[in-house]
Amino acid sequence: MSDGLSHPAKKAVMKDIILALHRGLSTEDARKRFEQEVGDVTSSEIAEIEQGLINDGLSPDEIKKFCNVHALIFQSALEKSASEATFPSHPVYLFKLENREIERIIGEVRQATAVEDLTERKMKLRDLLLKLKQLETHYERKEQLLFPFLEKKGFTGPSKVMWGKDNEVRDLLRAAIAGLDGIYQPAAFSEYAEKALDPALEEVAGMIVKEEQILFPTALQKLDSADWVNILRESDEMGYVFIQRPEETDVLVRTLQAALHEEPVFEGGAVNLPSGNLGLNELLGVLNTLPIDFTFVDKDDTVRYFTEGKGRIFHRPRSIIGRKVQNCHPPQSLHIVERILTSFKEGKQDFYEFWIQLRGKFVHIRYFAVRDRKGQYLGTVEVTQDITGIRKLEGEKRLVSEE
Repeated sequence: MSDGLSHPAKKAVMKDIILALHRGLSTEDARKRFEQEVGDVTSSEIAEIEQGLINDGLSPDEIKKFCNVHALIFQSALEKSASEATFPSHPVYLFKLENREIERIIGEVRQATAVEDLTERKMKLRDLLLKLKQLETHYERKEQLLFPFLEKKGFTGPSKVMWGKDNEVRDLLRAAIAGLDGIYQPAAFSEYAEKALDPALEEVAGMIVKEEQILFPTALQKLDSADWVNILRESDEMGYVFIQRPEETDVLVRTLQAALHEEPVFEGGAVNLPSGNLGLNELLGVLNTLPIDFTFVDKDDTVRYFTEGKGRIFHRPRSIIGRKVQNCHPPQSLHIVERILTSFKEGKQDFYEFWIQLRGKFVHIRYFAVRDRKGQYLGTVEVTQDITGIRKLEGEKRLVSEE
């Protein structure tokens, strides 16, 4: 075993091994080369290699296809280098708590396959698989929070490769749940277990290995404390699965929200908001592209703004800007307008909706109370939308199926 390779040389050999795998090198031969030529390796080095392959033009789908093999080859080395110092409120600690529960549910699923009565076995498995499917919350938090921060550090590999593996797990779990419907004989269950259930459980367990031996250690190396603070804050909004957050996490999140409260500002020709920034032309374009009619009335009942997108449902002349909203409605509906505004101002309601038939269209009209972070009333938004086509939708059309 070679322990004296420099970092660049080690990376070069590892890269060559992975490329050889993609050219058809067997797992066993790759393992031997790894042990003889590389020796110990850190999770960060593995992540950098895969990122380098993506940068060199190797498709993420190809890397995804072989990442189970990569993990198998590097597993023993990763186990030696995956020590992580985290505390109970750290996002990685909470991800791992969820993984322990996922492992426990996997164990319960395997135990359920031994239930003697086939009907009872299927019922138990369905309940447990539906429960296990809730791991999507865990995956979504990883995909929507952890991946973006890694991308900002130049690491796009997880979002291009691991996200694809997450979707494979989702598909396998859906297939395992659906497959229970066609089982009426013990022989059919054996085939189901081999072709649907076992592959799903193996991929779920395999994802835990990838997270804890590659993704999390790499993230701990790449991300700084400010990144983790933001991930923790947004994790609180997205939610957790299978676990109760430690009490100190609740206190910490509340403290962070109070200490890191961000106000919107206009700076450098852009509107800077806590969740991003937009130039004035971009903001105008976005608002006028929304498939809705949008009107804002301030806390004093004055019309302040409306969108000017194509195909507006109700005509809005610019002359209404600065006008009291009560004067924009016919007398017969004025009492309804007043009731809505009063209930919003008094904090009794936050939402009203109506729907009407208009010139062959089915029109949905909604009113929302607009409040600041302290709950103070800022005004009312009217959102009007033609939902004629939406009401006719059936089944599903997924983004991944779009050619």
